[in-house]
Amino acid sequence: MSAEFVQLSLVPLLIGTLAAMACAVPGNFLVLRRQALMGDAISHVVLPGIVAAFLITGRVSTWPMMLGAAGAAVVAVVIIELIRRIGRVEPGAAMGVTFTAMFAGGVLLLEQSDTSAVHLDVEHALYGNLESLVWLAADGWASLGDRAALADLPPELLRMGMAAALVLALTALFWRPLKIATFDEGFARSQGIPVRLLGFGLVVVAAIAAVAAFDAVGSIIVIAMFICPPAAARLMTNSLERQLGWSMVFAALAAILGYVLAGYGPGWIGSPHAVSASGMIATISGLILALACLFGPARSRLSAPSEP
Repeated sequence: MSAEFVQLSLVPLLIGTLAAMACAVPGNFLVLRRQALMGDAISHVVLPGIVAAFLITGRVSTWPMMLGAAGAAVVAVVIIELIRRIGRVEPGAAMGVTFTAMFAGGVLLLEQSDTSAVHLDVEHALYGNLESLVWLAADGWASLGDRAALADLPPELLRMGMAAALVLALTALFWRPLKIATFDEGFARSQGIPVRLLGFGLVVVAAIAAVAAFDAVGSIIVIAMFICPPAAARLMTNSLERQLGWSMVFAALAAILGYVLAGYGPGWIGSPHAVSASGMIATISGLILALACLFGPARSRLSAPSEP
């Protein structure tokens, strides 16, 4: 049983947990800035960039995907700003128009492209590839110390681990100015903090997390993790540091419970078929948010940002 768990479930669990936590960290600042829709937008606009990178290089690999998605994110930010200024519409509407149009363009590119040689299609874009990221070379927990077995680990695990570490490192590096700018933009400007540049940097960090997670877990989990764990954490405390901790706990809990329930839950009730891990993880994150709305100690103060 332990060998089967290590082979079939350990790596997907780790990848799902790392993806959830990496998206939850920048999601805290997006929620507090009332820009939660930006996380939704980012998870959609990276698709045409990833497809364009595949069409140019002919393969799915880390750096072309990162560069393509980063380029798509920059294009999206420019389009949103143009729509907002030229059309004089509010930012939410500009983001909604942009991310739906770019995601639709990415879907059209996918449908018109020959992706038969790789696991890249519309369903993959939505639900990810989590269940198939198994570690067949493993033979129980002892394989964690076997170099030959470790060399056969799915590359998505290393990519997601590096992305999560980078997101945490950048957040720690810019913590103070990011915190000040989030709660008092005017004061941040008076202190010489480049608020606009910092906001763009936050979008870039969110894009890094979204791109790294996209291939493995799909856009459904990315959207849920940007919003649900940070929003639930906001209902638990008025301290940003504790909120960040709560959000990571909620993200990890949603990933672990969601994957376990998707893979093993149907068997507990006599069903022979598993359900989508991505869908179940997103569902659990929504349930955690619902419970926080009902019982969170800070739910009565949600409308006002906490003090820095």
